[in-house]
Amino acid sequence: MKKLVYLACLTCIVSFFATGCRPTPPTPVDVSVDSDSVAVTPEETEADSTIYGVCGEGTAMHTIELITDAGDSLFFGMRIEEDADIQGGMMVGDRLAIIGHDSDQGLVATQVINLTTLLGKWTSLDKNFEILEGGIVQSSVQAESNPWTSWKLLNGRLVLNADTFKVTCLGADSLYLENEKGIFVYKRQ
Repeated sequence: MKKLVYLACLTCIVSFFATGCRPTPPTPVDVSVDSDSVAVTPEETEADSTIYGVCGEGTAMHTIELITDAGDSLFFGMRIEEDADIQGGMMVGDRLAIIGHDSDQGLVATQVINLTTLLGKWTSLDKNFEILEGGIVQSSVQAESNPWTSWKLLNGRLVLNADTFKVTCLGADSLYLENEKGIFVYKRQ
């Protein structure tokens, strides 16, 4: 019996060293544009690194479980010292868009945008619009000279028609968008 146990241990050790003693590389994540975004036009050469999915039950204070559109469960860590940019909060079942990177500790989220919170009617002094699923924007003011009609996320930036913005604040009742022209403030209608 002892010989059988020693033989099994020896077999495990030999097979461990034969595989190279190195961790297997992580599998690539499909970061293709999903149904919440408008398709990227051919003139846009920048690839979208955003990962889309639903916030899972394994989400905690410093960990996000993302159930991707492909059905995979990914776990992202958030480092306090890196100040992850989380816009719109995180509730189980909400649709999220995550920008992150791979580190020696695993996947790390650097930016999270809650798409469920982003959807809805927004208003300011000169714009009234509704962000809908499927990349559609509806304007409620017919006299607008340049109404937004489409939206998408591209590398953590919100693209409304041809205007690109950084989402600097997304709350239950407020949305701050920033680009080279300034900061634009909207409230939920």
